[in-house]
Amino acid sequence: MTPLLTKYKDVRSQTRDICRPLKTEDYVVQPVADVSPPKWHLGHTTWFFEAMILKPFLQGYIPFNPDFDFVFNSYYESLGARVIRTQRGNLSRPSVDEVNHYRDHVDQAMEMLLVQEVNEQVATLVTLGCHHEQQHQELLWTDIKFILGHNPLFPAYEENFIGKTELPEHPTPVIEVKGGVYPIGFSGDGFCFDNELERHKVYLQDFSISGALVTNEEFLEFIDDDGYLNFAHWHAEGWDWVRNNSVSAPLYWHKIDNRWFHYTLGGLKPLRRDAALGHVSYYEASAFAAWKGKRLPTEFEWEVSSEHFRWGERWEWTESAYLPYPGFKRSPGAIGEYNGKFMVNQKVLRGASLFTPSGHSRNTYRNFFHPHLRWQLTGIRLAQ
Repeated sequence: MTPLLTKYKDVRSQTRDICRPLKTEDYVVQPVADVSPPKWHLGHTTWFFEAMILKPFLQGYIPFNPDFDFVFNSYYESLGARVIRTQRGNLSRPSVDEVNHYRDHVDQAMEMLLVQEVNEQVATLVTLGCHHEQQHQELLWTDIKFILGHNPLFPAYEENFIGKTELPEHPTPVIEVKGGVYPIGFSGDGFCFDNELERHKVYLQDFSISGALVTNEEFLEFIDDDGYLNFAHWHAEGWDWVRNNSVSAPLYWHKIDNRWFHYTLGGLKPLRRDAALGHVSYYEASAFAAWKGKRLPTEFEWEVSSEHFRWGERWEWTESAYLPYPGFKRSPGAIGEYNGKFMVNQKVLRGASLFTPSGHSRNTYRNFFHPHLRWQLTGIRLAQ
């Protein structure tokens, strides 16, 4: 078996493993537009390999179902019409069984293609497809959590769910970084996404950054000090978001009989006060930083200082807008739609989270979301 086929099979099996504890009914639910049903993730990641690799490169390949181009395309305008994002939860058909048969069909064809060495173009696309599926594995975790966490029964994904565990931190409280010119962006021979290129230099002023993430205990102090009620800490847009949505705590937090609980994949649990804060929006992160008399780091400050602290438990909001690096170029065709067209009105997050698959993180990785979103495992690291 070739190394590429081994990688492909490992990634594909991990996606099925994530879905194994689900009930059939869980596969179709879409509570909000940003959360896709698990069944759609299973189909879309499969469609990616079929549309990008099998159709153009495997001679004689017969598509499983021509209608799936419409059902499982996400946002690739160059590849045709598609079901709009908000309607993914209305897809009672194809059934879960049929989508799993679709995965089997594509996996068998991919094995036929990858059982021997392939050219560089195909190898590059397969590698991208594997990383694309790993992105959706993280989305699966967070979408499943949102689906179950908004069920009024608060059902557990798994009663004794452990997942990746948070390690005890013994960080340097504050890391001081001297101003100067620093290289930013990916370098080396391994995989990266196009938005991590081109490597370039930036000038930074002297700054300091916390060695630890903000904890639940620290954020409770913000809540108890009426942080959600004082407009002075908030951007105008963030203040509108708080009032329009009646936000008074991070996502999944519930105050019951004067005690704080939070929903986890193991069900509703007492809030761990010493754990790193999670599931906050950029608006909340920025307001908390202002309340503390500090700020969020820029993505460049984060990257330069990241070798001095442990990261990977939370996606960390930065103060940077998601913009192209100098020299950034979109690839031709559908692959060029992967990142570049989203470089507007979003904030960069750095690091990784406990839901990020192994081998899918690096300190140059640029995640990005709109400021109000918090269903991902997002946290806060302060700077000044």
